[in-house]
Amino acid sequence: MEKRQIQNTAVGFTLVELMISMFVGLIVLGAAASLFEGSMRSTMLVTQRVETQQSMRAAVDLMVQDISMAGAGLPTGGIQLPTGTGNNGLSKFGCDQTGACHVVNDTYPSGNYMYGIVPGYLNGVEGGAAVPAAPSPAVNDSVTVIYADYNFPLWEYNVYFASSTSGANVNLSANSAYSPAPPAINSAGGINVGDLIMISGGGLTAVGEVTGLTATTMAFANLDPLNINQDGAASGNLKAIATLEGTTTAVTAYRLFAVTYYLTVPTAVGQTPRLMRQVNGLTPVPVADDIINLQFAFDVYNSTTNTLDSNQANPLGNSESPNLIQKTNLVVMGQSIWMGRSIFGDTNSQNMYLATDVSAQNMSFRQRY
Repeated sequence: MEKRQIQNTAVGFTLVELMISMFVGLIVLGAAASLFEGSMRSTMLVTQRVETQQSMRAAVDLMVQDISMAGAGLPTGGIQLPTGTGNNGLSKFGCDQTGACHVVNDTYPSGNYMYGIVPGYLNGVEGGAAVPAAPSPAVNDSVTVIYADYNFPLWEYNVYFASSTSGANVNLSANSAYSPAPPAINSAGGINVGDLIMISGGGLTAVGEVTGLTATTMAFANLDPLNINQDGAASGNLKAIATLEGTTTAVTAYRLFAVTYYLTVPTAVGQTPRLMRQVNGLTPVPVADDIINLQFAFDVYNSTTNTLDSNQANPLGNSESPNLIQKTNLVVMGQSIWMGRSIFGDTNSQNMYLATDVSAQNMSFRQRY
């Protein structure tokens, strides 16, 4: 019987073919990984950009709201703070109840005068700290705006000075002409220690900082953190009104908001510069993170030339009155940072600007035509 040899007809890969296949596969996988990484990085950058823009827009919107109210409720031209013989120096803004002041040059200008807007040229970083990511030259400003608070109805109270020889204390009772009765002054959302109170009477207007209160009293003791309660000053204080009106004539009171915007650079590792909002003598609160540049310029009416001086970065330094500011121009710069590195070894960050301008509805108007 004849035997037949069975042949194996299966086809396999040679070693060379296998190596080529693996090499091609690695190229394809590398390309896919690169595309994936690029896609992830693009997604991260877009996300960062959106988040940073949202934060910046929220900050700008809040600043615009405050600046648009500058001067609201204040007498035309502003308010003279304590001055004359016996005064204890200039009053302050941007400070809290601990005695910490958060901007450089934190005193009212022009012989202690409270304007609706107080420009803060080159004093926009707390403690004069450097912002490493800020563009060169490093220009950072602050701004302080003052306006009356119309939300809490302090004017619905009868307000009387406790003494005709001092402005240190006032007594309050709800005015029965208003129904319903106003909320207690020390209720939630009411008056706080450190708040500024504007009192008008006898043809005068003055400001005091609250140092103590109950449901029926407010105290304005000397040596307050903002150096506003200067009972010994010759004029510009609450005592001047108390002397005129005595203890039996009601005076009118409003809470003021003195709002200061500035940048702070946290000392904690990993924290980035942030925009802060400080009101009256209260504790500052953060408004937006990753803000590395804050600049203001002002369009000011020039009463000498009867023209508008545009984009004045330092109107006080140019001997121009804040009372004649017609428009505020602001620029905010934010930086988005991805706290990590891509496979290419770079850190992904973007710098973005937002700019706008706002005219305070209660500042002075000048007819130029």
